[in-house]
Amino acid sequence: MIDTQALRAAYDRDGFVAVEGLLSPDEVAGLKAEAAAIARGLRGPLIGAEPRDGASDDEVMADILAIHFPHKTSVVVLDAVKHPRIVEVVTALIGPDVKSMQTMLFMKRAGKPGQAWHQDEHFIATRDGSLIGAWIALDDATVENGCLWMHPGSHRDRVLYPMRPHHDPRFDHSDEMYGFPYAREGGVPVELKAGGVAFFDGYVLHRSLDNRAGGGFRRALVTHYMNARSLLPWATDGRRAPVDHRDVVMVAGEDPYAWKGVEDLMFPYVRADDPEKAKTLFAQLHAEAERRREARRAAA
Repeated sequence: MIDTQALRAAYDRDGFVAVEGLLSPDEVAGLKAEAAAIARGLRGPLIGAEPRDGASDDEVMADILAIHFPHKTSVVVLDAVKHPRIVEVVTALIGPDVKSMQTMLFMKRAGKPGQAWHQDEHFIATRDGSLIGAWIALDDATVENGCLWMHPGSHRDRVLYPMRPHHDPRFDHSDEMYGFPYAREGGVPVELKAGGVAFFDGYVLHRSLDNRAGGGFRRALVTHYMNARSLLPWATDGRRAPVDHRDVVMVAGEDPYAWKGVEDLMFPYVRADDPEKAKTLFAQLHAEAERRREARRAAA
């Protein structure tokens, strides 16, 4: 039995809550197997992935830091997005009408970097500030292997802090937020057993350190949700944000904008691990996005 009232109080106070055991061992094992299949391209094209003929599953996953939008080709991941126990917590925290717009599958083998301090609302700007991440641990997430860190209460002021390059080898090439009233080396670790889930507000400052374990992975599946009663002015390909991004999945309640329909805009891709690769990757993404736009125009 989930004490949603207590979770809501902690979430309002700290900007995050961690709930152990939301997924069963069998569900976790299924997602791990699916992660390998997605990485191999067995669920469909994966932009940015490099061929690894003859490599083992672990060798294929070891080359990948993260895969964006795996739910677009994987029924297993899509089922996790709609997982009843996760949805129960999300609806308790942000309301009865909930939609999802993004999934990310992190592999993070030993030696791979983390991501510096950031706020998810900076990347996914919602109209009502209801953005929430659900971070499912697929392996035990520890301080040693690069678990999440949070600054409790950093969501309360609803301030988005500036970003700049960091040149810190512990983190990937994504920029780091600065100018916030918290210690850069502060925060609290959010350790989880496999199957546990961390839920966090879009404004809360969070980061993860590099995986310093002697071997293995720190895999996690992250889904972003928001209140379905808000529009989503989210640009995903560097272009001007639309009034309401409609490549969404309803997971609870009613969609007051159902009359707009749902679009198929996004597609799985591998996060680039350096700035030069990122430029090439985003050129591919822009080209694919434009191809899809032209196909929709032609079909209209």
